[in-house]
Amino acid sequence: MDDVQDLPRGRWRARSAALLAAVTVGGAQLLTGCGLLTEPTVVVNVGYQSKTINTVNAGTLLRDRGDFENELKALGAATNTRYRVVWQDFASGAPLTAQMIATHVDIGSMGDYPLLTNGSKTRKYDDAATEMVATTGYNLRGSLNQVVVPSDSSAQTLADLSGKKVSTSLGSAGDGMFSSAVRNNGMDKNAVHIVNQDPSVGASAIDGGQVDGLAQFVPWPQLVVYRNQGRLLYDGGDNNVPTFHGVVVRKQFAHGHPAVMAAFLRAMKATTDAVVADPLAAAQRVGELTGIEPEVIYLYNGPNGLVSFDITLKEQFRTAFASVKRYLVGRGSVTKDFDVTGFVNDGYLRQLFGGDYDWRSASVANPMTLTGFDEVCELPVNDPAQASEIWPSGAETTEVAATPTCLLRRVAEIPELRAAYVPDTMTGLRIFADHAVWLEDPSAQPTQRYKPFATKAGADTYRADHPQARPVAYSAAVGQSRTAG
Repeated sequence: MDDVQDLPRGRWRARSAALLAAVTVGGAQLLTGCGLLTEPTVVVNVGYQSKTINTVNAGTLLRDRGDFENELKALGAATNTRYRVVWQDFASGAPLTAQMIATHVDIGSMGDYPLLTNGSKTRKYDDAATEMVATTGYNLRGSLNQVVVPSDSSAQTLADLSGKKVSTSLGSAGDGMFSSAVRNNGMDKNAVHIVNQDPSVGASAIDGGQVDGLAQFVPWPQLVVYRNQGRLLYDGGDNNVPTFHGVVVRKQFAHGHPAVMAAFLRAMKATTDAVVADPLAAAQRVGELTGIEPEVIYLYNGPNGLVSFDITLKEQFRTAFASVKRYLVGRGSVTKDFDVTGFVNDGYLRQLFGGDYDWRSASVANPMTLTGFDEVCELPVNDPAQASEIWPSGAETTEVAATPTCLLRRVAEIPELRAAYVPDTMTGLRIFADHAVWLEDPSAQPTQRYKPFATKAGADTYRADHPQARPVAYSAAVGQSRTAG
């Protein structure tokens, strides 16, 4: 055990609090013998990020639904123990990690880069050392992190940000994505002036013109796009490195309370299943709880969305951690001798899923997909590279379209929309139809004549191979789609 006089003030206070709690529990047990108290109390401190919407199954919705509390209530009845959950909301992974180091948080959820930082920094202390025990959501291409610029920016490629100011949260998944993108595009990493800001501050800075770009994690880039405060410049999926968020737990807590960990993962699975079963209702509820527009949440968390909700630990994540570690070692956030393999523990999940775990963890299919029949184009909706979706105003359900062109025809018939979603022609990235860059390709078949792209650079790449394609405004595409073919 660390010497008390060698501890930083924050950790001394944390250890003093832990000792006081131990005395209190011991006193409760003694008083129980006197008949004054009937059961000990275990407090579970859970840290989460309410506005990081691909962690809602371990935070915002998990808390709102009460699945964890219900599991603990059943556990308490069986063990004659009272459990109390304390929820703590954080803006990003860094302050959450600080509270885990102070032993003020037992279970937390954060992104891939903060996860490794968390594991490396907490391992210095026996009572704070953590392990990763589950995933919340992921994107195998890396499209949960993106770069946006002001709508009137002249920048068309990442290289155009040389000499400019870019807001990000240092050490976050968005920061890691941007650094990798700069390196992959042959740019001088010192050519960009990084401004370290919380995501919400950075979004305001983009809107106010204080910075030239925003490199952030889900949902901030598309929130800026939806609010007409900026446009997408670079998709993190172009790095082609999986990005994901996961759950870490203090090992001392987990080993001391294995039944609580089992209860947490059962609850997390129940919340995840609920999101998959009704993603539209989940998006609306998260919007009510966070103030984030449901249309943005549904872009990520809906069928064919940017997030795949699956709590198992994938082999692709272990591979991705290798590049994450190299970057963080260079930043001084992770030590070279940090054992990534030992940090990831799938034991609790194996206990939860039993013999099904191996095939579940091997599967990378998005459990939420767009299916149905398009009555306008009279086509089945079964191709994720084409399937599109409309959310009419006042409607309780969405409508599917077989292709982006078919979606435009539907838009032309609907008086008012909440949102329309189409896949990027080159990558399949789910984007807002009214914020896409559109091309009309007269050589394509009628139901695929209009092509949406997330960025102008993507559209230019397509035109290089299809010189007959020409730019078309969204409103014009909607009008012309009625007579296409």
